[in-house]
Amino acid sequence: MTWPEAAERFAAGAVVVIPVGAVAKEHGHHLPLNAEYLIVKELVDGLTVTLPIVAAPVVSVTYAPVFKGYPGSQHIAADTFIAMMTELLANLVAQGARHIAIVNSGDSTEGPLRLVINQFFDQTSVRVGLSNLRLLGRDLDGILEQDQGGHADERMTSMMLAIAPETVRMERTRPDYGRRPTANRAFTQPVRFSSDKDAEDIDFSETGIIGDPTLATAKKGKRLLNEITEQLSEGLRDLFPDIDKV
Repeated sequence: MTWPEAAERFAAGAVVVIPVGAVAKEHGHHLPLNAEYLIVKELVDGLTVTLPIVAAPVVSVTYAPVFKGYPGSQHIAADTFIAMMTELLANLVAQGARHIAIVNSGDSTEGPLRLVINQFFDQTSVRVGLSNLRLLGRDLDGILEQDQGGHADERMTSMMLAIAPETVRMERTRPDYGRRPTANRAFTQPVRFSSDKDAEDIDFSETGIIGDPTLATAKKGKRLLNEITEQLSEGLRDLFPDIDKV
């Protein structure tokens, strides 16, 4: 859009959707550093086909300390990320946007983003919606065959096979469930993975993944993407009942 077109859409009450996905974060030996970016961009681009939303640029440098020990992974401090997201929201509101939602694809960014939208509401009375992709598409967990997953696994690799198969090196896949402290029902602790098995106070994952990407297929990926897109669409319609009229 041109800026006058953006101004017109904001003034009309269009919903602005902000994708958040790291463009430089390790995803094992088989997926590119920008896998998270590609997935969230695909999903939000898909929403523009069925809903008259305004898709903002992907916020692609994020708070992601868990995998910063792997070469190529980049991240910014939580305070920096919070300040950046708050300023982006303030810019949109100052320009006339009133209906805003964030689609977040990272795990580490969930906590800071909840803080951002809560503080922003206190300061401006503008309610910003937040959706976290790890919570969506779970009705289809039954089609996945891995023992457990979490990062660059069967689920994510399947979606990448559906979106950008040319970027996936399936010949390099192998199961890797990592090594981390035993799950504790009463407490959680910070996690930081490393490929150095001798490093102290670090959770080990040789390949940088958690799961079994060897089981991934494009068919599973398409089903997951369709299900997640549908859930996002329904969620936006619930948040903004007039979304289709703008």
